[in-house]
Amino acid sequence: MIVASADGRGWRARDARYRYPGGTADALAGADIDAAPGELVAILGPNGAGKSTLLKLLLGVLEPTGGTAEYEGVAAGLWEPVERARRIGVLPQHEEPAFPVTVGELVAMGRYPHLGPWRRPGPADRAAVASALERCRVADLVARPFATLSGGERQRARLARALAQEPEALALDEPTASLDVAHEMEIWEILRQEAARGFAVLLTTHHLNLAARYADRLVLIDAGRVAASGSPAEVLREETVSRVYGWPVRVEELAEPDRPGAPQIVPLRPAGISGFPNP
Repeated sequence: MIVASADGRGWRARDARYRYPGGTADALAGADIDAAPGELVAILGPNGAGKSTLLKLLLGVLEPTGGTAEYEGVAAGLWEPVERARRIGVLPQHEEPAFPVTVGELVAMGRYPHLGPWRRPGPADRAAVASALERCRVADLVARPFATLSGGERQRARLARALAQEPEALALDEPTASLDVAHEMEIWEILRQEAARGFAVLLTTHHLNLAARYADRLVLIDAGRVAASGSPAEVLREETVSRVYGWPVRVEELAEPDRPGAPQIVPLRPAGISGFPNP
């Protein structure tokens, strides 16, 4: 069994690099990131910037071709899969169950790292599943076939499965992609609550404004490099966002009392940009 370093807390990458086999350039060309217990950290950036690559390095799915990517002070790739599953709940971007299951059966799969192939669920396992169902607000869907759920309901059920593992951290790849406003907000609220419970929450997202509202820190990736890192106000500056995304923006401040002053990005009309007519 791997023993986590006493100095390691959550995720840490330093000058992390990765080049896919056959690639002519690094997909990730030197990234630093930290995500500690109790924090919600969002990785931002345009399509193809390297967000998912960085997440895969931190999960040990890919081995860095340079630099380091660690979890709890141990190289991410050294964790045994079962031990990693006990510690980290993962929500991949795309997934479909291989066979028909109900919501209750799907969430109960989160106990597999603790049960193994032979042991039957006991009271502690059932309590973990019930807690996850309740926290993700899908307890009333427990008997529903997963295939009949809406996109937002599916994401909450999949998140409940990750929480049923009773991990100490969550890693999510674009968890609110293609969801409507209500379901987006539900997912972000759940993740914020889990961070408040002491989880290290690390995710990738394209939703700059919601990341600014809910995340403690942001890491903005541009062409495989960290363009900015820090608090939402430090990262989401007009000149930085406009340069990274190649589009002019205005930054306003959120007036909501839960996060007063959080930066909010307003894309501007394309007047003056080559190839677009003046409005």
